[in-house]
Amino acid sequence: MNAQLIVSVFGGSRCGPESEEYQEGVELGRRLAEAGYAVCTGGYAGVMEAVSRGAHERHGDVIGVTMDQFDLAPNRFVKRVLPSANFYERLQGLVRQSCAYVAVRGGMGTLTELCLVWNKLYMRVIEPRPLILLGRCWPPIIEAWRQHLVVSDEDCRLLAFAATPAEAVQLIRTLQSPPPR
Repeated sequence: MNAQLIVSVFGGSRCGPESEEYQEGVELGRRLAEAGYAVCTGGYAGVMEAVSRGAHERHGDVIGVTMDQFDLAPNRFVKRVLPSANFYERLQGLVRQSCAYVAVRGGMGTLTELCLVWNKLYMRVIEPRPLILLGRCWPPIIEAWRQHLVVSDEDCRLLAFAATPAEAVQLIRTLQSPPPR
């Protein structure tokens, strides 16, 4: 699969199929696959499984970047496993190959992934690419960071906000250069 067509999705591992973020993940995976993108996640449960499931249902390529330090099998929807030795190697695997990123509501791991990509974009150590924050949880979080941390308007211009999975995919297609198909 051409790296230009891979979208990495970050999200929590602790949500179940009944949760809003899991349902968003399934829809996001479906829509990304329909738009011609492969999906790449951390490969395990929660949002990672949801995105993988949605893409799998639409016959999309599903990549899971797993970690040898976890004694866990990847979720059943992952087609291609990219094993990593440790947390840092896993983060690089999620970041390096993707043309865009989407963060869905999650926990500390999701924040770590989001901040790593955001900082790499800010520092210009990776080429410009879309970083989409999906869901209503993100605007107040980013606003709090702007108020209480050293986060500028310029920093925030590296982010795009999407209310729905459909909007997230449309933003990727609009902001990515060149778009697929």
